Parts: sequence; C-alpha cells; structure tokens
Amino acid sequence: QVQLVESGGGLVQAGGSLRLSCAASGRTFSGYHMGWFRQAPGKEREFVAAISWSSGNTRYADSVKGRFTISRDNAKNTVYLQMNSLKPEDTAVYFCAATRLVVLTTNSRLYDYWGQGTQVTVSS
Repeated sequence: QVQLVESGGGLVQAGGSLRLSCAASGRTFSGYHMGWFRQAPGKEREFVAAISWSSGNTRYADSVKGRFTISRDNAKNTVYLQMNSLKPEDTAVYFCAATRLVVLTTNSRLYDYWGQGTQVTVSS
C-alpha cells in the first residue's frame, strides 16, 4: 500500500504560479512511476503529467506543456508539480497517483494508488 497526500493548492490569479506537492508513505516510493491528474466540475478526470521512478522520463498533456513541470525527490518520498502561467481553464481538483506498471502511462485506469486531491482555482 502507498498513501498519498497532496498539498499546495489554492486560489491564484491568471498568470500566477503554484507548486503542488504529493507526499508518499508506505511501500518504497522510488519503485513507482508517479502521475498528476485533474478533474474540473462536470468533466472527466484528465492526465496532466507523469514521471518515471528514476526521473529519467516525463510526459505532459499538450495543454500544460511549457507551463508545468513535474519532478520528484525519492529521498523525501515526494513528487512535485510546478505550475506557471496559470489559466482559468487550469481550475480543477488535482490528484497525484502511483502506478506499479513498468511503462510510464497517461491512463488513469492503470494507476493503483490515489491521493485525496487538492483544489486549484485560477481567477481571471
């Protein structure tokens, strides 16, 4: 079992920045690929970014490329999502997730553990 707890969400004006954190406990964190997903009201959960266990591979949704950066610190059992140039359409609940899958995936159904989410609201 892996327990995930997100933090760092909040209210920010368009063009601003936020840094989300996801602290993991339980099984060996470094053995999992990690992802960030988000869900806006009335919409399905969507992929945002993912990072391999070694940080050697990352993937991003087209909508956030060049604005968001995913990173991890295995010594601190934490994964981060740096969000810059935020837009109102980035408003959502952001979730971190862990997968035991060997390949780095953007498919939320293939992630095994999820945090409770943190709200990000971007005002125009």
